[in-house]
Amino acid sequence: MERFTVALISTGGTIEKTYLEAEGMLANGESVLSHMLKSLQLSGVEIERINLMNKDSIEMTEDDHQQIVGTVIEQSKTHDGVVVIHGTDRLTETGKLIYGRIDELQSPCVLTGAMRPWIMKNTDALQNLVESFAVVQLLPVGAYVAMHNRVLTFPHVQKDTEHMTFIQTCSTKDSLHA
Repeated sequence: MERFTVALISTGGTIEKTYLEAEGMLANGESVLSHMLKSLQLSGVEIERINLMNKDSIEMTEDDHQQIVGTVIEQSKTHDGVVVIHGTDRLTETGKLIYGRIDELQSPCVLTGAMRPWIMKNTDALQNLVESFAVVQLLPVGAYVAMHNRVLTFPHVQKDTEHMTFIQTCSTKDSLHA
C-alpha cells in the first residue's frame, strides 16, 4: 500500500495550550500533538513532525510568518501534503503569505488550529486535526484552512470572532466543504 506523506508543522496556538498550574493560566508550553496523534487511526498516512515554534499567534512576528511560509514551501517539495498547526488569531496572515507564493507550492497546504485548547472538554482541536489530515489527501495544490467541517481557500479567508470560526469572504463557490 502506498503511503501518503504529510509534513505536520507545529507553530503553537490555542490547540497546543496547556494549563500552567503555578501561574493559573493556559499557555503554550509542552506540545500536546503527540497525545492527539496517538489517539488517531491514520493508516496509509505517514507523518513527519516539524516543531517549528510554540507561540500564541498573536505574538508572531513578520519573521515568524516568513519562517512558516519558507518551511511550508520546502516541505511541499518532499511530501504529498503539508498541515500547519497554527494559532487562529494570525492564521489568515500566514495563509495569505503562503497563497502569495502559490507558484512555489508542490503539494496542498492546510492550516488548522482550535478555538479551544485540546485539554478542554468542549475542544474543537481533535476534530480540526482529523479533518486536516483527511482533506490534505484530496485537495489540489493550494493554500487552505480546515476547521469546523469546512475547507476554505486562501486568500479570501477571515476569522469570524462573533461565531468563533473562519469564513470565506468571496463567493461560496470558492469554499469547499469537507
